[in-house]
Amino acid sequence: MSLFQNKTLLITGGTGSFGNAVLNRFLNTDIGEIRVFSRDEKKQDDMRHEFQARMPEVADKIKFYIGDVRDIASVRNAMHGVDYIFHAAALKQVPSCEFFPIEAVKTNVIGTENVLTAAIDAGVRNIVCLSTDKAAYPVNAMGTSKAMMEKVIVAKSRNTTATKICCTRYGNVLCSRGSVVPLWIDQIKAGNPITITEPSMTRFVMSLDEAVDLVLFAFEHGTNGDILVQKAPACTIETLAKAVTGLFGPQTPIKVIGIRHGEKLYETLLTNEECANAVDMGDFYRVPSDNRGLNYDKYFKDGDVERNPLTEFNSNNTTLMTVEQVKKKLLTLSYIREELFKFGNKYE
Repeated sequence: MSLFQNKTLLITGGTGSFGNAVLNRFLNTDIGEIRVFSRDEKKQDDMRHEFQARMPEVADKIKFYIGDVRDIASVRNAMHGVDYIFHAAALKQVPSCEFFPIEAVKTNVIGTENVLTAAIDAGVRNIVCLSTDKAAYPVNAMGTSKAMMEKVIVAKSRNTTATKICCTRYGNVLCSRGSVVPLWIDQIKAGNPITITEPSMTRFVMSLDEAVDLVLFAFEHGTNGDILVQKAPACTIETLAKAVTGLFGPQTPIKVIGIRHGEKLYETLLTNEECANAVDMGDFYRVPSDNRGLNYDKYFKDGDVERNPLTEFNSNNTTLMTVEQVKKKLLTLSYIREELFKFGNKYE
């Protein structure tokens, strides 16, 4: 962690699942300070008490800031002395954004603009913003707001050299706050069927640790304006449901309730259009920013004649995991192991 030695890291939306994962990863390193910026004082107080009890020797590295990314003054208040930022604050629930799209715009688009403006003014050296697969070919308000967020990020990156701004795009994070697996476990606990939307629907799956790994990869290897994508596996919703019931309640029925507002049958992490300039980096794709000027007249005379052979990367054409593979992945998560312990189930 030498890159973070004695440095100050700010996490917007820091009380969420990603913020907690970063704290668990970084607190015992040589990092100087981690600032948790969010608008929910109750979640901040819960986090403060949790880390004071669990990691008392390093908990004083955490500093809490109440504020809202929608309010640039409160963002500026948390920005002094910050070296790096992980921008995770967002409205992420597809149905709620669908019903209140302007709220998604205020947080995901204007909030990101505020964070980047304040960071550039404060001389922050490196910012990684978190996006989603739903930003690629968006069909819902959440994805559309995240797609606009990405445009803001790329546009800002064109006008700064002192501050490096990158973006990561990834799919569903297993067992993150508000995700489907904890809901299913609660349904099984209550003795109810688990509810799924459409059995054939596919989704990328990754753990919180893998989400942090992607952000760190972008932090180290990204260049200004990049969008970084991890080559994640996927599974059908039916496969994920069978893996969860297989671990927690093999006799639990699975009830199909139909697709919710704004949902797609599959998600895309890399579009065909982005493939034209994308760079294959092994386990990751890098989408460089388009830094062409606004004078398009020259392209009538001197256009691009060669195209990158890459094609769209989506949750239907990536590696599809089996039920047993999903079970194995679930068992790597501390949340799943803790819940199984509560159930009295044995696992390896």
